[in-house]
Amino acid sequence: MTRAELKTAAKEQIRGKIGILFVMLLIIFAIAIACAFIPIVTFIITPAFGLSLCMVYLKLTKKEDISVGDVFSGFNATGKALWLNILISVFTFLWTCLLIIPGIVKQYAYSMAFYILADNPKLTAREALSKSKEMMKGHKWDLFVLQLSFFWWYLLSAITFGIASIYVTPYINATTANFYNSIKEA
Repeated sequence: MTRAELKTAAKEQIRGKIGILFVMLLIIFAIAIACAFIPIVTFIITPAFGLSLCMVYLKLTKKEDISVGDVFSGFNATGKALWLNILISVFTFLWTCLLIIPGIVKQYAYSMAFYILADNPKLTAREALSKSKEMMKGHKWDLFVLQLSFFWWYLLSAITFGIASIYVTPYINATTANFYNSIKEA
């Protein structure tokens, strides 16, 4: 799929669901604020929420119904999500120690790992990471350009003090989920 097709599909998928997606983000934000003074809790729940959001947006791409409770669906695999987050962080850090560019390249290589884990919950964190590296071969630049194409949307969010994020965040997340699906099938 082209970038335009990925974005068009994302707009269609989030149409009529912005309210529920916004409530999910509010829940995550409220819990993050509540846990901000307990770093270990934040360290544990953040990857689970990340996995939850990947699950939610993959459901949207499959035209499945979503509910507010889905924001906690990643907590069924908290250990895997946490371990995957640790692996990504450590490996990216180590590659960044060589030079900045290898770290950025590896970050893109690992970028689909949470989607892979959300799509295949029986995989281990290490397997999801390996599959992401394999899947992203030849697609890192595509994802970089896709993310760069949202520059004006990020700017709009900043200018509106985050209000535009109510639409922009789901739009970008749905587009990324569509990107994952398009390279998964390739």
